[in-house]
Amino acid sequence: MEEAFMQRTATCGSLRAADEGKTVVLNGWVHRDRNHGALHFINLRDRYGMTQVVVDDDASEELQKAAGELKLEYCIAVKGIVRRRPDDMINPDMATGEIEVKAERIDVLSKCDVLPFMIDEENNAREDLRLKYRYLDLRCSGMQKRIALRHEIVKAIREYFYKTDFLEIETPTLIRSTPEGARDFLVPSRIYPGKFFALPQSPQLYKQLLMVSGFDKYFQIARCYRDEDPRGDRQLEFTQLDIEMSYVKRDDVLSLMEDLFGDVFKKVLNVTLPAHFRRLSYHDAMNTYGSDKPDLRFGLEMHDAASFAAKSTFNAFTETLQNGGSVKYIVAPKTEGHDYTRKYLGELETAAKIYGAHGLAWMKAENGTISGGVSKFFAGMESEVLSATGAKDGDVILLVAHQDWKKCCTSLGAVRSRLGADLGLIKEGYEFCWIIDFPLFEYNEDEGHWEAAHHMFSMPQAEYLDTLESDPGSVKGDLYDLVLNGYELASGSIRIHDVELQKRIFRICNIPDEVSKERFGFLLDAFRFSPPPHGGIAPGIDRLCMIVANEQSIKEVIAFPKNTAALSPMDDSPSPVEEKQLDELHLIIKKPE
Repeated sequence: MEEAFMQRTATCGSLRAADEGKTVVLNGWVHRDRNHGALHFINLRDRYGMTQVVVDDDASEELQKAAGELKLEYCIAVKGIVRRRPDDMINPDMATGEIEVKAERIDVLSKCDVLPFMIDEENNAREDLRLKYRYLDLRCSGMQKRIALRHEIVKAIREYFYKTDFLEIETPTLIRSTPEGARDFLVPSRIYPGKFFALPQSPQLYKQLLMVSGFDKYFQIARCYRDEDPRGDRQLEFTQLDIEMSYVKRDDVLSLMEDLFGDVFKKVLNVTLPAHFRRLSYHDAMNTYGSDKPDLRFGLEMHDAASFAAKSTFNAFTETLQNGGSVKYIVAPKTEGHDYTRKYLGELETAAKIYGAHGLAWMKAENGTISGGVSKFFAGMESEVLSATGAKDGDVILLVAHQDWKKCCTSLGAVRSRLGADLGLIKEGYEFCWIIDFPLFEYNEDEGHWEAAHHMFSMPQAEYLDTLESDPGSVKGDLYDLVLNGYELASGSIRIHDVELQKRIFRICNIPDEVSKERFGFLLDAFRFSPPPHGGIAPGIDRLCMIVANEQSIKEVIAFPKNTAALSPMDDSPSPVEEKQLDELHLIIKKPE
């Protein structure tokens, strides 16, 4: 029978000077191993911290031998006595830096093969290697801290809702496929051949049904799934805080979220947020910042250039304005250590073209006049241009013209974002804002019909109810997004609770009554039984944790993420399955051509 291992009596981060003289047992991994002949130093690590273990020169031959055979990341048990370090040997960078443990016994609990990368504060290995050996990557203290931070955030969220009369209710993860946004993940049914469940893209319909059921305050830390092509920093599976309430209007939801995040940020980060967040209409956000998720940690606001661009001799500007298009500008400030070279202006133009701009025009304020770029087309108007833009010597005026107002805004908004980062204008901290008054519909040029800008269950603002069908493009919805530091953190709306209004929305989105009954019949049926007015919102947990951890990728706050090719290198999923499993599910694999 295998001998029981020495079980820890303290963690590697818990011992302090007050523990001097205690006999303790530590369990952990060998983080560093330094042999100085007469003395042997071992830094022992677990998720709580690090403790220095010392094998003194008077240690037994057996103990010296055990210490000499250790290698990095061996999992060991150490029994020893806590002693204070000499004053000149205290390590202020370690929480346990005042003490060390004089080893009396060392047992190897398990050995470690040659490591694919070093386990350290942060892992600088390639992403594919980090994800293949994610269990080792997670040992790095940076990942450990971020996963622990995620735990603290979720814990604080739950504590807030428990004290505000919300019920945490789980909704199913095997549901009917109701594709209205991204592609569903399908799950074949063995019992009912040819039929499929879907994994939920969100609990949207179920949380609305909970409102019909009388659970007026619901929340859930919900797992969601979208079968999307790999792009950017999205994951096939993600986690959101799902919230729904009955008998509320927009301001009730917004106030709740402001209170929630104020509570969470104070508890987890000791950061005091403003009681209320700034509100911007969708139009103003796009027009001023070129984005419906603007980063408000810096200025660089965009402005309309029509007042002076229309008087220029630059055809790209005058013709665009004559045909009802837009010309917008931004003033890039003179910044010490930064030059607006031709090369850099070309990079800004490339950023603008990604979002549809045909080009990026520019002119420089210099010696009380303008020069370079398109300045020659403003001959005799120099003072007017400087007065209109407020540009000072050394500033550069950047302009975009486009027939499509939205493309004009987003392309110049991309330039604004690039400048904010390159010029070091983004200040530290957290800037929340609400984006409200979104369009309810957007036109799908490829398919030739209107579709929901967010989703089809959002309430139109009351003033548009009579013109839904006649002018869908002008309809604003009772929608709201919460933005943090340039990221969309949450999206929500007041929901439709009238069955006939819901059918009207479906029809405008090219879903006739017979199709809506097939796809959403259970929701429409429920709305026949006195549903309450209701609304909700769903912040993304992964994105919130990423921002708070000051990371650029949500993979850094997810224990086992997929890579950018939607694969898991660690367990090699997705993977083929045995023919027997396919037979049980009555499936035949059609190989791609």
